[in-house]
Amino acid sequence: MNIALFGREIGENNEKKFKLFIDAVIDKGADLCFYNEFYNNLPLAILKSIKKTKLFSSAVDLPEDVDLFLSLGGDGTFLTSLTFVRDRSIPVAGINFGRLGFLTTAKVEIGDNKWIDDLLNGRFSIEKRALIKLKSPSVQKGFYPYAINEISIQRQDPVMLSIEVRINGMSLPQYWADGLVIATPTGSTAYSLSVGGPIVLPDSQVLIIAPIAPHNLNVRPLVVPIDYTLEVIVHSKKREAIVTMDNRSFVVASGEKMIISKGEYFFNYVSLFDSNFIGALNDKLLWGEDKRNNSKN
Repeated sequence: MNIALFGREIGENNEKKFKLFIDAVIDKGADLCFYNEFYNNLPLAILKSIKKTKLFSSAVDLPEDVDLFLSLGGDGTFLTSLTFVRDRSIPVAGINFGRLGFLTTAKVEIGDNKWIDDLLNGRFSIEKRALIKLKSPSVQKGFYPYAINEISIQRQDPVMLSIEVRINGMSLPQYWADGLVIATPTGSTAYSLSVGGPIVLPDSQVLIIAPIAPHNLNVRPLVVPIDYTLEVIVHSKKREAIVTMDNRSFVVASGEKMIISKGEYFFNYVSLFDSNFIGALNDKLLWGEDKRNNSKN
């Protein structure tokens, strides 16, 4: 199996676990390909274990024969994986060497790591996660205009934004707010959740439109079919607005139209362990945590 490994850096507290993981993968006979900057930041003790590898630095030089793409870090690292695999349908698995790790469910432990065998032998399921794309004159060459979690639009100065939104040509009442989040089902547990958006199961075919700190008490998040096209125009009195796609951003001029729609392809999310979304909510977000639920009476 040909495996690409992507990450930023491995903290000192995770070096032992990371070496355990790399040694296990090499022992299974996998051929490795490392993200160049990640490889150069690895501790010497780990580099000595890696006798043969290829390197890549962008989507362009990611080898054609990659069977599996591994994101090693937290959720932010995992989101960046999209900019490398793009439309190539390569399965992506998240190995949590970060903090919360809602998207990166696998974790290396000192002891039994049976899931590594499952991963290398293809004993996992693939979830087709929907993407959203953005079209705007402000998107610069080289910026990948697709997102797994969300597109957010935010103010850059103390003055709130005025935001026009049309859904399949139908105009919504104008938003007066600090910004707006347009989230996928995958992103429903991320930024959208923090601004009051609903939790949505990952295979739902919807988008969430959630205002950020709206200056209207009667404005609430809205759920729309994912196949609908959104037109968004942001008006700012002083400066441009900032547009963020997952963890990448650019600025957009006041009055400029942005088109947001469903991506033409899916992100192939690797699901291990017979894990499920509700279980992740319980484990990561402490969903429904209440001492009464643990009572035997």
